Amino acid sequence: MAGSADKVTIKIPRPLYDKLGQLIEGSGYNSVTDFVVYVLRDIASTHALPETQPYNEDELTRVKERLRSLGYL
Repeated sequence: MAGSADKVTIKIPRPLYDKLGQLIEGSGYNSVTDFVVYVLRDIASTHALPETQPYNEDELTRVKERLRSLGYL
């Protein structure tokens, strides 16, 4: 089981906490915390930063040609 060093506390307004408690009643979530963690993980995963891919040789050649035609190279 994860220790307390693996978790932090996030404070939210009590009315929001109470509303979330009502929202999750009968939904299968054990607690508001479980629900909030689920929602935040979902948001974080759908908004993950894209990994940058290095240019392949063809793309690099085209970029150099464009820069050359613009007078930069």
